[in-house]
Amino acid sequence: MSTIEADVIIVGGGIMGASAAFFLRKRGRSVILIERGLIGQQASGTNFGNVRRQGRFLPQLPLANRSREIWGKLPELIGHDAEFLPSGHIRVCYREEQADMLETYAKEASHYGLNLELVRGDAMRARFPFLGPEVLAGSYSATDGHANPRLAAPAFGRAAARLGAHMVENTEIVTVEKEGAEFRATSTDGRVFRAPQLLITAGAWGSLLSEQFGEPVPIAVHGPQMAVTEPVRYSFKPVVGVSSPLMEEVVYFRQVARGNIVLGGCARGPAYPDVRRAYVLPQNTLLQFRQLYRVAPVLTRLNIIRVWSGIEGYMPDDKPIMGASGNVSGLYYAFGFCGHGFQLGPGVGDVMAELIDTGATSTPLEPFDIRRFATVASRAPQAA
Repeated sequence: MSTIEADVIIVGGGIMGASAAFFLRKRGRSVILIERGLIGQQASGTNFGNVRRQGRFLPQLPLANRSREIWGKLPELIGHDAEFLPSGHIRVCYREEQADMLETYAKEASHYGLNLELVRGDAMRARFPFLGPEVLAGSYSATDGHANPRLAAPAFGRAAARLGAHMVENTEIVTVEKEGAEFRATSTDGRVFRAPQLLITAGAWGSLLSEQFGEPVPIAVHGPQMAVTEPVRYSFKPVVGVSSPLMEEVVYFRQVARGNIVLGGCARGPAYPDVRRAYVLPQNTLLQFRQLYRVAPVLTRLNIIRVWSGIEGYMPDDKPIMGASGNVSGLYYAFGFCGHGFQLGPGVGDVMAELIDTGATSTPLEPFDIRRFATVASRAPQAA
């Protein structure tokens, strides 16, 4: 049985884990990253690709702002831009009460350094002529945009490997435990990985590992409903999303430079983490096209060339688990990002590297502490 040792073990090779490995190596820490499949294969590679800040839980904006700075520096940091395009992002709505909420949010977000422009009426239609007649108002963020999720996490993984991180793919961890001052992670093939610090970034599977330390969380799994069309003339620069209390109205789309239109939203599909499968339901794709017609009527006669899904983990309060364990010293978590973690990914990796390396972070994480689910943990058997 082989044993591999480092300063930090990371379990989970999505954009959170891969970027954490990169930033830990930048800080001089030796790192082993263990991924059951391939880097970026799960939710980090199957999401919509939104790099947006607006619409988030306000106390999450410092983390989103930190991440946005990193997105803008990707070429010099990791040698790849992940097709990040600061195209702008507009959230639109159909009702006056929703427009009022967009206005309130814009005022509150300004205190966090996010400047949003409210547009409506003739000025909105002159600027965004593709919007349908039902659209009442919009909130525009000029510096947000989109990137290619299939490229981002692998690019961070390669950059981490170039700096000396030990990237271990196609390796499933079955047990994690703490023995004395070290964590021990054991794979299905008997390999053992040891380190004094452990970061769990296992996405929808995070609770399966955290519960081994007496910290289970009530995570639910769903599959995003994604589609991409044939390429058409490049006409839509900003990412467009609908703000509504009704999930079936919340469609979003973006056009890539090649002309294809990527769309998602309106519903969630079934996901089965035990077999690593999630599915797109045809009725959800049809619903997306009906809602797409409302927000941008010109997008009607398009051919879909591919649909896909992934496995995303959702917390009951729509906030991730992020920060130090409440039970075990040297243990850290970053998972359960509720379908909106892609933009945050580089910032999460940077913050977790800072926290693990120094014991503190300049970006507040209190709302994301796993101990908010301590009543769940108290009912679970404690780790040995």
